[in-house]
Amino acid sequence: MRIADSLQAVLSEAQERGMLGGAPLQQHVDHAAAFVDAGGAASFVNARVLDLGSGGGIPGLVIAARCSSAHVTLLDGRTQRVDFLEHAVERLGWSGRVEVLGARAEDVGRDPERRGAYDVVVARGFGRPAVTAECAAPLLRVGGLLVVSEPPDAPDNDPRWPAEGCALVGMALRSLQALPWSFALLCQELPCPDRYPRRVGVPAKRPLF
Repeated sequence: MRIADSLQAVLSEAQERGMLGGAPLQQHVDHAAAFVDAGGAASFVNARVLDLGSGGGIPGLVIAARCSSAHVTLLDGRTQRVDFLEHAVERLGWSGRVEVLGARAEDVGRDPERRGAYDVVVARGFGRPAVTAECAAPLLRVGGLLVVSEPPDAPDNDPRWPAEGCALVGMALRSLQALPWSFALLCQELPCPDRYPRRVGVPAKRPLF
C-alpha cells in the first residue's frame, strides 16, 4: 500500500523512537493494510474500529488512511505512546475521525459508553489469544469482528483459539487466513458476559484458556 508523505513521516518517527519493529517500514505498512483485506473492506465502511494496543500507530493509522469513512480509536495504556499518537493525529489532520484513548483495555471494557460499541477490533502483538479475546470481546457489538495478527507458522487447526475458550466471552473463530500474513478472524456471536473483562492484569495472570 502506498501512503501519503505525512503518514510516512509519522510512522518513520515512530520507528525511530522504537515504537515499531526493525522490519522495513513498508513491510509494516503492508501488514497493517492487510488487516482490512483479512476482515473484508466492507466491514470497515462507516465502522467504529478500535486498535487494541496501538503503540506507534500500526495498524490503526494505516487503517484510518485506507478506510476514510471509518472512525478509528487508537487505544494504548502507555503515556509516552499516547502522547506520540495524539501529536500524530493532530499532525495528520485526522482529529475529527481518529481518537486516541490512553487507558488500559480492561478499564475501557467496563466503560458503559464503550462496551459493545465497536464494529471491528484489530490487534497486532497485543498479547496471548486468551488476553486478546477477553479484552476485545466486551468492546465489540454482537456481530462485530476481531481481526488478530497471527504467527506465520501457526497451523491450520490452530489450538490457539479453542472453541470452548472463545465461547466464554461470546466469541467464535470464523477463519484463519494468510494473505501472505496470517490472521485469525473471530466473530462476537453473543454479548460478552458482564463478568468480563476482569481487573487490570488478571487476564494475563490467569488466562481463560
